[in-house]
Amino acid sequence: MKTELIMVGKTVDKLYTKGISDYQERIGHYMPFNITVIPALKNTKSLSEDQQKQAEGELILRLIQPSDTVVLLDEHGAERTSMEMAAWLTRKQQTARRLVFIIGGPYGFSADVYSRADEKISLSRMTFSHQMVRLIFTEQLYRACTIIRGESYHHE
Repeated sequence: MKTELIMVGKTVDKLYTKGISDYQERIGHYMPFNITVIPALKNTKSLSEDQQKQAEGELILRLIQPSDTVVLLDEHGAERTSMEMAAWLTRKQQTARRLVFIIGGPYGFSADVYSRADEKISLSRMTFSHQMVRLIFTEQLYRACTIIRGESYHHE
């Protein structure tokens, strides 16, 4: 199973970019994993929040194939423990050809992106910056991979 993370806007803080790159490389030892960055929209001052979500949504949907399993990182999504995430990922590895996770822009997702999504997951009920969510998600995906393999990274 191929796994993709699509993110709107680039990560600018070097602390986060270094950590994300490290986890991306680590995840690559367990499964094919790619990160695609959709550049942030320009001249957004003239756009409403809905117009911005719509424009970002069109860019996101261009990257999704009909056979993809699409999972949005969304505050209203299902919350899982790390062990539950590993079990969920194991099930997806058996059924999905390409698993695509998406971190949206500052205002979330357009209705069209929500309609295309197969699932939504939430990392926490707390709010994190978009930059931080990227690092936390890649670490949790790596952690799930190590749990699946029975490695010692995760301790109960």
